[in-house]
Amino acid sequence: MNHFADARDWFFADRLGLFVHWGLYAINGMHEQEQWRCRVPRATYRQLAQRFAPRAFDPDAWVAMAKAAGMGHLVLTTKHHDGFCLWDTAHTDFNVMRTPHGRDIVAEVAAACRRGGLRLGLYYSVADWHHPSYPNQGRHHELPPQPEDRPDMAAYVEFVRDQVAELTTRYGEVCSWFWDMNVPQWQDPTINELIRRNQPACVINDRGFGPGDLGSPERDYHPGVMAQRHFTRPTEYCTSVGRWAWGFKTDEDYASSKALIYQAAQVLAKGGNELLNVGPDADGVIPRAGERRLRDLGAWYHAVREAFAGTVAASDLTSNEDVLLTRRGRQVYVVLHREPASDGLPLLPLAEAPLSATLLNDGRPVAWDLRRLPMADAPLEAQHLRLRHLPLELAAREPLVVRLEFAQDLPSAAAGITSGMPSPVAGSSTDPNA
Repeated sequence: MNHFADARDWFFADRLGLFVHWGLYAINGMHEQEQWRCRVPRATYRQLAQRFAPRAFDPDAWVAMAKAAGMGHLVLTTKHHDGFCLWDTAHTDFNVMRTPHGRDIVAEVAAACRRGGLRLGLYYSVADWHHPSYPNQGRHHELPPQPEDRPDMAAYVEFVRDQVAELTTRYGEVCSWFWDMNVPQWQDPTINELIRRNQPACVINDRGFGPGDLGSPERDYHPGVMAQRHFTRPTEYCTSVGRWAWGFKTDEDYASSKALIYQAAQVLAKGGNELLNVGPDADGVIPRAGERRLRDLGAWYHAVREAFAGTVAASDLTSNEDVLLTRRGRQVYVVLHREPASDGLPLLPLAEAPLSATLLNDGRPVAWDLRRLPMADAPLEAQHLRLRHLPLELAAREPLVVRLEFAQDLPSAAAGITSGMPSPVAGSSTDPNA
């Protein structure tokens, strides 16, 4: 995968980010698309602004949670589909300054990120259920036509341009721009050019007014992309700790920590980044269930981080689709992104004896052997590298990651790898079963 070769290359080192969906929809705690999904009249929904008074909003706590999870950036919803703006914008009065809170939330989060050493990213919805110029036509993620509106997409794009200018010049460095829901499929490359001009280090996703810098698959909505053994372009996958909503939901069904960590392992091993979302409640507090899952992810990620830091996807080294590989020089990392069904793991056609095999999760040595496995089509002289006695009880909680250290660099593809060794070899100097 080619890098950008400019200031945007931070993206390839900062592999995890925290996504935060927060706005008026947190007050009722039903869904971030409450206005659309529940057919709430615009005038009724707008009244929620007079109740927006988060008593416990502490952006430093958000940053601390992200840092503890091994995350390097935080992406905040500046304007979701409802059109409510979390900053002091001059271009609509439907913003946080006209609420009891009365303070610029984007500014407060940006300051907390700077204090905590976290990069700041911004989310912005193209679809807008409040602005009179946006052409709501009842398409997906749109309101039906509103009698008081004056649909004019060109005028609306100028409104967007003005808000982008505000957001990219007031809050210090912006590392990423997350466009969402360009329902009209309007194209205007000058908008992304404006972001790049104001924020040279900013990566832009592919959901806006142009192709952007990176793909942004979501949940299970892009099966073709997620089925790849490795991503072919810069990619940031996004998902949420909750099943039903991205914003706060009072009766949310939460994904298990295990499921979230296995998903992260898959994305990272394929060369992608992950943006994991939480939805703070009406007071600005991230629910304990979300905090626990961030903490669990962090405990795993800090232990295995070296498998994803400065490595490249290398799953072409094996035909075993139950694992993904990354590599850095003579080190190959085996990522079990699926819970294993047995405690042995063949890495066909790899046939090279490692100097060592270490389970990064807890540092224990991993047993291995190099011998012909009883496959009908295997040549008699074949040898196959196999990991042995993997701890299934640990794999039942989190993905196993094994570091293999070799005496020399392996070829870029597994085909044709042979060890030239005349007899089976087992173990290593650190193998408890040697």
